[in-house]
Amino acid sequence: MAENGAFRSMVTRRRLLAVVGATGAALTKPAWAQRMVDLPLPGGPGAREITTTFPQKGPMILQRTRPPLLETPFEVFDKGVFTPNDQFYVRWHWALIPTEIDIDKFSLSVRGHVNKTLSLSLNDILHGLPSVQLSAVNQCSGNSRGFFQPRVSGGEWANGAMGNALWTGVRLKDVLDKAGVKPGAVQVRFKGLDEPVVADAPHFMKSLDIDHARDGEVMIAYAMNGEQLPLVNGFPLRLVVPGWYATYWVKMLNDIEVLDQPDTNYWTKVAYTIPDTQHASIKPGETGVKMIPINRMVPRSFVTNVASGSKVNAGAPSFLRGIAFGGDCGVASVDFSIDRGQSWHQAQLGKDEGKYGFRQWQTHITLPTPGEYSVLIRCTNSNGVAQPDTPSWNPAGFMRNVIESTDIMAV
Repeated sequence: MAENGAFRSMVTRRRLLAVVGATGAALTKPAWAQRMVDLPLPGGPGAREITTTFPQKGPMILQRTRPPLLETPFEVFDKGVFTPNDQFYVRWHWALIPTEIDIDKFSLSVRGHVNKTLSLSLNDILHGLPSVQLSAVNQCSGNSRGFFQPRVSGGEWANGAMGNALWTGVRLKDVLDKAGVKPGAVQVRFKGLDEPVVADAPHFMKSLDIDHARDGEVMIAYAMNGEQLPLVNGFPLRLVVPGWYATYWVKMLNDIEVLDQPDTNYWTKVAYTIPDTQHASIKPGETGVKMIPINRMVPRSFVTNVASGSKVNAGAPSFLRGIAFGGDCGVASVDFSIDRGQSWHQAQLGKDEGKYGFRQWQTHITLPTPGEYSVLIRCTNSNGVAQPDTPSWNPAGFMRNVIESTDIMAV
């Protein structure tokens, strides 16, 4: 995690207010779609609308307007390892989201089982604590849920509920140390500014074990890819939990509570749980399975420059490029197969921007004779964990990471 003070010298009161002014009213306008994009989801929908009307966002696949669920068009991932802010996916749980932030009044509270309760202004965070940078993938737990068979309920994402950014912020450990964590602390709970839409519904909160929260990697980000966080991606602050699914990356973070007993709130104990089995997989209809909170991400890899259904010349080299990530650690290798997994060959890896981020890969393939081929892509991470060759299944549609297949016609 690199130190970087350059961004903080760029952030001024005027620029922060400019972001608020540009986004304040826009969230209340209907996000009418501009065009359609085809989706390969086996249970549908076969197409979704593309919208360009959300603040600070370019073309995004519209899944839902309130609360916003916006998916990154997959061709964006071929542009490089860092996902542009204006096409970084968006996922909120509650529809009551602030449409403007008064940065002069905003504060981050740190309370609970600590020696000193804190109320930190943005200025305190930007200029009172060491700045760090980290490249990390933010991926929705339900990314690719639309490919689950049998179909499960929830947002029917294709593969675009993920993104990689260079996050700038401060270490959570430094914030907690400033408050002074008391002996006996067990977990740290995080809450943002979004609110439930009905009375008595649970506020969205997530918790991390105390040792994880203080590992020096978990951070509070105020910028991504060298720019301020877009409003719908969590401005002015969001938690960054590298290697873990995005449910823990609380947006518009304004409250940190140190707990001296395990958190029992709905979003930690009940929601976002997975079977305690290999690949978090069970058989449809299976019951009596122990469930645990979702946690570490698993490896994934994709072809990004060639779409399924593309045609190439038989007997001639064809260039393939894509992205991979190791989940909770780095990418060790990316392998490909053109004979349905009978033989595998290693692709060339691009620059390593950090163990938690996307890694580009490339190779050439030659499809020997005319016909249909399935190009398989498999990532193995630095812990020796590889993508499985059969898809997992669980009733929440979480953690899909099966070996991807791209169908290509040689002519």
